[in-house]
Amino acid sequence: MSNDTRHGWIATEVVSGGTQKDVDEAPTQQAMLIGILAWVGLLGFFAWYRPWILVFVVGVALSIMLHEFGHFWTARRSGMKATQFFLGFGPRVWSMHRNGVEYGLRAIPLGGFVKIIGMTNMDEVAAEDEPYTYRQASFPRRMWVITAGSVMHIIIAVVVIVGVYGFAGSYQESGRVTIYAVSAGTPAAAAGLRANDIVTAIDGTPVTQATEFTSHIRATTPGATISLSVLRDGQPLTLEAILEQSPNVSQGEVVGFLGVNSDSQARVQQGWGDALVQGPKDLVTGVGQATAGIARVLNPFNLIGHLTGSNTDVTSRPGTLVGAAQVSNSAGRTDGWAGALSVLAALNVSVGVFNMFPLLPLDGGHAGIAIYERIRSRKGRRYHADAAKLMPVAAVCLTLLAFMFFTGLYLDIAKG
Repeated sequence: MSNDTRHGWIATEVVSGGTQKDVDEAPTQQAMLIGILAWVGLLGFFAWYRPWILVFVVGVALSIMLHEFGHFWTARRSGMKATQFFLGFGPRVWSMHRNGVEYGLRAIPLGGFVKIIGMTNMDEVAAEDEPYTYRQASFPRRMWVITAGSVMHIIIAVVVIVGVYGFAGSYQESGRVTIYAVSAGTPAAAAGLRANDIVTAIDGTPVTQATEFTSHIRATTPGATISLSVLRDGQPLTLEAILEQSPNVSQGEVVGFLGVNSDSQARVQQGWGDALVQGPKDLVTGVGQATAGIARVLNPFNLIGHLTGSNTDVTSRPGTLVGAAQVSNSAGRTDGWAGALSVLAALNVSVGVFNMFPLLPLDGGHAGIAIYERIRSRKGRRYHADAAKLMPVAAVCLTLLAFMFFTGLYLDIAKG
């Protein structure tokens, strides 16, 4: 690819927000066949291999469509001309025209786009359409349109998490310590503990939180025998276990070890009033965590550290939809639809925050351009940024995003 061709692609597909020029091009039979097979094959594979991943994929597709609808609706309300609304990229699979807009499906199921004419000064627009371009709109309208996608992600997350909390409850301290896994060849296995057992007391001391349970085990001298009061299928029983030295501590530390995974948090039913308060409150916390996490992920040194194995901090590890789908599948198997939808809500928060980082081709990059133009404008004189000068910046951003994506994909596949 020559420099001119590469710069032209960056100008139209990145700096100009994914402009597609072939508006009137009809889908070919070959493209339709390949696209239909790709979409049906992908969904069919997930339905057979991992049904919970299918739920997640459908949720992501709906989230993408709502993201693009946010841009589309606000653009139309702002007097801008939007000419395309597509799910997917690449060759057309199917499309239809209505009221000057082409709606359709493309072959590669990796996202979607809305075409708003005149995103930058490099876009060619008919003279009669110039008043309806993005670049001619006021600053408030441009900011409304460009942030609408991320706002839609937050709205999706709020609706989903409030629904989950209202119907299934939120995770809270339940007052019960539940055993979720027992490792083979450990004191727990020898004592007869099983998954789904509920531990109510240790040596006669009641325990209601997993932290109390774990602390008691760790503080007990290895070799000591402990008595566990347990509920199994609603029936009380008493088990005895001889603790061992924990293999997961530094040499010289004396720490008791039982060999179980336990938790005292569970979904606790709550009213819709509490759900309407607690759901958004938890999402606000999630926005802060997502912002800090994405800043760490964007650090190239952290990415290199994950590839070389010198960085084991999971909060700075990049993720992709592959990893998110794996998490959703695990959540679906252990927590049903509530777990899968909770992962989808968290993903929407992360995507909404990430999308507003000031990097092209992200919406935050276009918002940054609008803010810069606003600062440079003087009363009665509107400043327009020269998009041609932004192409080197866009190339650097693309390189960083591509590096982050492929690093995350490798880690999701290789390390799970």
